[in-house]
Amino acid sequence: MSQVAHWEDSDLDSGQLDEFAQDVHQGLESGRKSLPCKYIYDQQGSHLFAQITQLPEYYLTRCETRILEKYKEDLVRHLNGTSFHLIELGAGDGRKTRILLSHLANSHRQVCYIPIDISPSPLESLIDSLNRELGGIPSRALVMDYFEGLRYLSSLNATPKLVLFLGSSIGNMNVRAADRFLSRLRAALNPNDYLLIGFDLKKDIQRLLRAYNDDQGITAAFNKNLLHRINRELGGAFIADRFEFYSTYEASDGAVQSYLVSTCFQQVYIRKLRRQYTFKSWEAIHTESSYKYDLDQIGAMARINGYEIVENYTDERAFFVDSLWRAV
Repeated sequence: MSQVAHWEDSDLDSGQLDEFAQDVHQGLESGRKSLPCKYIYDQQGSHLFAQITQLPEYYLTRCETRILEKYKEDLVRHLNGTSFHLIELGAGDGRKTRILLSHLANSHRQVCYIPIDISPSPLESLIDSLNRELGGIPSRALVMDYFEGLRYLSSLNATPKLVLFLGSSIGNMNVRAADRFLSRLRAALNPNDYLLIGFDLKKDIQRLLRAYNDDQGITAAFNKNLLHRINRELGGAFIADRFEFYSTYEASDGAVQSYLVSTCFQQVYIRKLRRQYTFKSWEAIHTESSYKYDLDQIGAMARINGYEIVENYTDERAFFVDSLWRAV
């Protein structure tokens, strides 16, 4: 790997670089190159993902939407009392959450909707739109880390909470990271709080592969947005057409793995890092993992992290499950 002589490794840990820059450096310098998938979701990436959810191959969003439509009344029935906080982690555009909020607006429940995210702009847009559409439901955004936000709410009062973590977001973590996330989440909840969490279920492999590699190339553009973002924000010199998007299902891991593969030998300079990174022909950058589960795995994951399963809500083909957990 080529390096610029006046830039030392120690400088990269000095706090002079933001988290994005440091993560890019660490990922591209490692023996098996990778870039964290969370950085795909800037404004352009989020726009592309919204297009993906509308593709005929991408069943996940449609399945979860049908689940929420079908079981919204049963879901709310499990919550004791008339007052609770509906909290969403990483709400996005809130499209699916509106199904529950619309139902609650017509009930006699006293609910406050609280989305939590570290990015203020999407939260502001979401709250504004919900106030216009569902003005009867109070809402309040928390711009902070998920766990910090939940601990803050738990410290205020004992109002019961239903936490939403939808869209198979848990699938972007490997099993160890998912357990660590769920354990920390449990520590931030009070006993008898609820968590509704989405899992994509194991199924026909060809269907899985089609969902992550559409014919229109939108998923490829979504992944290549990582390269464009590095160019925009870090002064990178990536030529996206020199990388080919590739995804595969690793049966031993139960995960769809996505890559950007260099189609030629190339060296890419990133100005903010003052580094040049070398890519061999057909060398891969790992961009995303999407882990798939079965119901037994989900049950074990709940138990070892301090929850009990109340209900598993699946679509008619059992492609997807929204699992309702209670903190014990």
